[in-house]
Amino acid sequence: MVELPEETRRLLQAKKDKGLSFEDLGRAVGRDEVWVSSLIHRQASASREEAEKLVSELGLGSEMAEKLTECPTKGLGPTIPTDPLVYRFYEILQVYGMPLKSVIHEKFGDGIMSAIDFKLYVDREEDPKGDRVKITMSGKFLPYTKW
Repeated sequence: MVELPEETRRLLQAKKDKGLSFEDLGRAVGRDEVWVSSLIHRQASASREEAEKLVSELGLGSEMAEKLTECPTKGLGPTIPTDPLVYRFYEILQVYGMPLKSVIHEKFGDGIMSAIDFKLYVDREEDPKGDRVKITMSGKFLPYTKW
């Protein structure tokens, strides 16, 4: 199990106590709900203005805003994720990672998709057989340079 940072636990508790969604917080900050969740989970850093808007919405103090402006250490660590939902993303990359790499190289050439110049959206698709999770990723293509 991934141990959440103390700041994340406090932010999530305040979100729960206020009955707010990530979408609500995104509107308050002026960012997408996935980015706000990434910030709360300490995978992103906020500007001073964004941090102040978020902690104000959550009723937390300025010391938390300061923490949210710090550059975090990102990633899940070197172990295979055990949370079933997070593991499915790992599984998707295990199965489709190389096929995606081949298709991207065929369409764009030798390079990578940026995870820095990147957008990620989560939507619900209604389906009579059971609602579906729709994830849209959009990252800038960065070709490898030759020298």
